[in-house]
Amino acid sequence: MQWEIRHIRTLVAIAENGTLTDAGLQLGVSQAQVSRTLRALEDAWGVRLVRRLPREAVLTPVGQQVVIRGRHLLRLAESLEAEARGQKRLRLGYAWAAAGRHTAALQRQWRDRVPETALDLVRGTGPLAGLAEGLVDVAVVRTEPVGGHWDAVLVGTERRVAGFASDHPWARRHRLQMADFADQPLIVDTRAGTTTPQLWPEGQRPRQVMDVDSVDAWLDALGAGHGVGVSAEATAHQHRRDGIRYTVITDAPPVGVWLVWHRGEPPQRLSPLREILSGLYSRTALPDSEHPSATSASERRQV
Repeated sequence: MQWEIRHIRTLVAIAENGTLTDAGLQLGVSQAQVSRTLRALEDAWGVRLVRRLPREAVLTPVGQQVVIRGRHLLRLAESLEAEARGQKRLRLGYAWAAAGRHTAALQRQWRDRVPETALDLVRGTGPLAGLAEGLVDVAVVRTEPVGGHWDAVLVGTERRVAGFASDHPWARRHRLQMADFADQPLIVDTRAGTTTPQLWPEGQRPRQVMDVDSVDAWLDALGAGHGVGVSAEATAHQHRRDGIRYTVITDAPPVGVWLVWHRGEPPQRLSPLREILSGLYSRTALPDSEHPSATSASERRQV
């Protein structure tokens, strides 16, 4: 049997949904059809890609590698189709917050300056917001990427803010300092967050750390009063929620805002994206006592 794009799309859907039934719902086909397509691909390649368990479908190590490369293949196929139809899109990934308070302005300026290309904001996962998996063309991240696989440009910086429940003792304070966290349980996202205990000097780190795996879990933990968190100010603007407050940390180091893409493969329309974001982040910051905002400039780097 000659495998086709539909086989890869089915495998990716299984990876994203965790069951054959849910994959079928996403693809608009039956669970039986998903199972037949998967079996045909495994038979054609002579490898096991998915372990079928009673209540879930788990990728084998080979299956995980195929999905990573398969997403790149699907992205290429989608781009080819869009180009053939005269459609142009740029997919911008983000893990926690896109451009924070500048997100709406980014979308408006993009529409005015690059009307022939749609800008799709895609919430991804992991430190590179779906870039490594081929889900996006470029990602906005707040941790400088390492390794030789990526090109990156710094488009701005943001202040750090503390997040906590609205009934926390800090709720009456207008600003905080790093030393205030020593006796507080710290909630951190170990996959894509910008904060770890290493942000504090040795001997001044929070004594208790609670790990979560997403911004939603982070917000839930804050709202429940399980601890406090630290994030870039973009989080305060993009994830406002009843029961949670944010306050600027006056002596915390700033967070860099980076655009990242595959090394040597700059996506089309990268230049206007960089210019718009750099211009937005070059605005003067609000005073520390006011609601978090954004500052600084841009600098090209390769990592």
